[in-house]
Amino acid sequence: MNAMKKMLIIPTSALLFAAALGSAQADSLPIDRIDNILGHASDYGFSQYEELSIKGSGRAEVEGWLDDEWYADVEFSLDNGETLQEQRERLITGAWGMSEDDIRQALQVARQEGMVEFEDIDIDKNGIIDIEGRDESGRELEISVRLGSYEVTQIDRD
Repeated sequence: MNAMKKMLIIPTSALLFAAALGSAQADSLPIDRIDNILGHASDYGFSQYEELSIKGSGRAEVEGWLDDEWYADVEFSLDNGETLQEQRERLITGAWGMSEDDIRQALQVARQEGMVEFEDIDIDKNGIIDIEGRDESGRELEISVRLGSYEVTQIDRD
């Protein structure tokens, strides 16, 4: 093998290794651990949720409403609920989003469709809840359900 090929193989190998390592440390959590996040978020004061995301290094980000005026974006430690980062702003739009029960019901629908780990759950202004996660074989799964009826409106399996 000539020197030029070696110079190309080493960086390429390092890049592939880093990508594999990153996917092994996926930003997901088993669905049955949702109560951990909701417990920390409830203790913080959240009443309505717009988005919950699992971050690397044992962190979760929660965005939503503390009351009818205050919107918050907070990162928690999954281990102990410690607030790692927070941002609040006063908004005049009023609280909207998902309740804890809405989140649990949407994740139950996702579980019935084969999802075992979730990465992100969010809701749009039209009442569509999007859940991103993985099935038991590690394949990406995206499920959309309608708030209230929890009817599946779309499933994407990658």
